[in-house]
Amino acid sequence: MNKRAAFILKTLERYFPDPPVPLQHKDPFTLLIAVLLSAQCTDERVNQITPKLFSLADTPESMAQQDPNTVEEIIRPCGLGKTKANAIVTLSQNLLRDHGGVVPQTLEALEKLPGVGHKTASVVLIQAFHTPAFPVDTHIHRCAKRWGLSKGTNVRITERDLKAIFPKSTWIKLHLQIIYFARAYCPAKKHDIEKCPICSQLNSF
Repeated sequence: MNKRAAFILKTLERYFPDPPVPLQHKDPFTLLIAVLLSAQCTDERVNQITPKLFSLADTPESMAQQDPNTVEEIIRPCGLGKTKANAIVTLSQNLLRDHGGVVPQTLEALEKLPGVGHKTASVVLIQAFHTPAFPVDTHIHRCAKRWGLSKGTNVRITERDLKAIFPKSTWIKLHLQIIYFARAYCPAKKHDIEKCPICSQLNSF
């Protein structure tokens, strides 16, 4: 790890030493659904919607029996309501059929579930099973480029570059630290370099 990366890691640790999991959940299944809903939607909005959804159904068994139209009515504020509702009901059925009603613990198996992409699968691995992964969202993609950690033109390349720079032992916490830091100090719009604790110091490296 070079001096720039070490400085970034140290700064993130100072500002966000114990970043909380942003999506409310009680087990791997409810986390999986919450992460699926968070696509193109804020965590805050998801956390407002999931209590009502999970009062309707909070297990693969109960969710698999739901009418997708009923689910869509609840989750519509999250966007992509019909697509996400169909995915939620179908993946619940698939969990029962293929995994004994248990959320699988491998990236490959998770990515085969309806509506579950690479980033969603990676988040579930980290937060439900504490398996090192490095899900890259728009915040991380933006900061990695600004901080000179990656020239990736897409999140897959950025993920590869970050995994090569930072020790695997840091990944689980680091991806959340970057997200929280990006929101607070390194936003996409109205970014003030001089007020950013990281960007303001990068010329030193």
